Amino acid sequence: MPLLKDVLKGRNLYSAECGDIVADVAVRMADLNIGAVLVLSGGELRGVFSERDLMRRVVVPRLDPARTLVDEVMSTDLTVADECTTVEEAMDLMRRCGCRHLPVMRGSRVAGFISMRDLMIHEIEQKTAELEHMRNYIQSV
Repeated sequence: MPLLKDVLKGRNLYSAECGDIVADVAVRMADLNIGAVLVLSGGELRGVFSERDLMRRVVVPRLDPARTLVDEVMSTDLTVADECTTVEEAMDLMRRCGCRHLPVMRGSRVAGFISMRDLMIHEIEQKTAELEHMRNYIQSV
């Protein structure tokens, strides 16, 4: 069974810092085509800022994104997973907590950040490879 650390290999970790301005973080997220970033302070996980946070906590209450700090509107009630969690366990955890993004930890340090989409793509790739292997086996028999 693949582990989260296997899925995270070679991936960049995008984050914002406490004190960053929402407008700047939103522009960076758009440039990177990502839906959420970890919010760190001195390397420590403090929260997650997502497109949903932007809509619900900045746009709807009509806050000025150029004057609002990301740590004022980020999500702080986080569900996290250890890097040795299986992909299947992580998907179930995300389903149960109703979240689409999951900080991945190595002890008390951030090891990565994974989305439900990342996990679904990984599972599809695994299933496709298994199917191809079965086809090749059947054809060789």
